[in-house]
Amino acid sequence: MTEAGRDRIIAVGGAHIDRRGRVDVRFVPGASNPGRMREEVGGGALNAARMAAALGASVSLISVRGGDAAGEAVGAAVRRAGILDLSAVFLDRATPSYTAILDSGGDVVAALADMELYDIAFPRQMRRSRLREAIAAADAVLCDANLPAAALETLCAAAGEKPVFAIAISPAKAVRLAGVLGSLSALFMNAREAAALAGGTEAGPLRNIAALQALGLKRGFITRGAGAALAFEGDAVLELAPPAADVIPDVTGAGDAFAAGAMMALLAGRPTGEALRQGVAAAALKLRDASAAPSISRTALDKALRALPTPTKPQAESCE
Repeated sequence: MTEAGRDRIIAVGGAHIDRRGRVDVRFVPGASNPGRMREEVGGGALNAARMAAALGASVSLISVRGGDAAGEAVGAAVRRAGILDLSAVFLDRATPSYTAILDSGGDVVAALADMELYDIAFPRQMRRSRLREAIAAADAVLCDANLPAAALETLCAAAGEKPVFAIAISPAKAVRLAGVLGSLSALFMNAREAAALAGGTEAGPLRNIAALQALGLKRGFITRGAGAALAFEGDAVLELAPPAADVIPDVTGAGDAFAAGAMMALLAGRPTGEALRQGVAAAALKLRDASAAPSISRTALDKALRALPTPTKPQAESCE
């Protein structure tokens, strides 16, 4: 930590434009569905970084974007969050974007990720002296699977003994983390991402946890929508059900909020069970807001934490 007691985090990964259309009626595939479109700056690493900054961390960001209006919007959002922007701008490229269609309940039914720039530029960015300097000045590294596998391996090698926290992003991208699982302090994923990384099995979370541990992952967190979230480390597996929500404006960013909340607890030296509680509390607060990265204060988070019970050992049948 810094002298002021603030955790110093270098976030590396997605910072792009999020477009989300939510239908007003029951979603009909292959048809025109009436609804509303929302556009804002998002990205796994940036969403989690913004919440970490709001909770008191000193955060820097390394990402890549284009020299277009979308890129300018991303840069402005980073500055507004109080994050030091160390990103590279490619004037001849388009800023990456994510476009999702949500059903009337707020769940994703279709999505398109236009993120070629990440695959092209991130491997080179991992060799920049600026990255090495940022890691040397940080207490921890936060990354996401928007980075290709080679870039993730270079980043984890550069981190050395510094803790590295990763967000799985999607089932298709989660597999990029396979080569660095043993280097991670914690991995944040949902059930489908965990299954993809464990080999595509539908055997259930507990068996997927065993498979992930066999691949070298020391600690992980698995969210399951309205179902109980899981945390595992060593022989211990814990679960905690999220609080019920009457209305969920938009699920986008809930996993990123969970990651930020849990990461901040771990950096404060709290045990995995307490990190699970703080992750669930942060995600629950996000789900009350349509924004992918709402501003959540430490006071609000502490209040949400007080309303949560202690995590328990899961019943095998509840995880199948």
